Amino acid sequence: MRSLWVRVFVVAAIGVFGGLSAVAWAVKPEPYNPVIDPANFVGVIDNPYMPLTPGTAFVYEAETPDGLEQDVVVVTHDTKDILGVTCTVVTDTATADGELVEDTLDWYAQDKDGNVWYFGEDTTQYEGGQVVGQEGSWEAGVDGALPGIVMQGNPRPGMSYRQEYLQDVAEDMAKVLRLNARVSVPYGDFDECLLSKEWSRLEPGHIEHKYYAPGVGLVLTVELKGKNVRSELVSITPP
Repeated sequence: MRSLWVRVFVVAAIGVFGGLSAVAWAVKPEPYNPVIDPANFVGVIDNPYMPLTPGTAFVYEAETPDGLEQDVVVVTHDTKDILGVTCTVVTDTATADGELVEDTLDWYAQDKDGNVWYFGEDTTQYEGGQVVGQEGSWEAGVDGALPGIVMQGNPRPGMSYRQEYLQDVAEDMAKVLRLNARVSVPYGDFDECLLSKEWSRLEPGHIEHKYYAPGVGLVLTVELKGKNVRSELVSITPP
């Protein structure tokens, strides 16, 4: 997936099975087959590490070898029904030195245990103002794609989980490293942050560290490849 919040680019997963609440799987790469029961989902996304309040806009900036990159992430009031679950639509618009490079719709929903699920994305890449591709697009329930968890309701260091799954298209993973990280970004200084490691089998050697502040959400992404690139939260516009 290419969106900022879930981008990088074996393993446990947290699933919702039948009428049961989230269940932790044993650590192994396969099989992965979460059963989604719409009755186990709620109408808000208020996980403290990833609150998605409609009308909120987040701006992130990163200095890269190719210039200034900016991501504007907006939690919309729109929804999309996927596998019977009402998902919140989040837009992610990426520019490089002011030129549009990618425009994405992401779909999220939260279950009763506070896990924030990722149900897919519709992403378009641009060059010189022209559409050049839709790499990374997928939707849960279509062509074998399955949803994953982007933020756990009760995260603990050492826990690993699958964020998405469509073979050879979307295979991002995450692991909780710490719950007491400190970070400073233009928007402010934060303590007690969740630090995660995120990677994809489809991008060997591409690893990101992401910092999530309680009550705020994602505040910093550090791309650990060659010279580290920091994508920092610079502003939040409330609803």
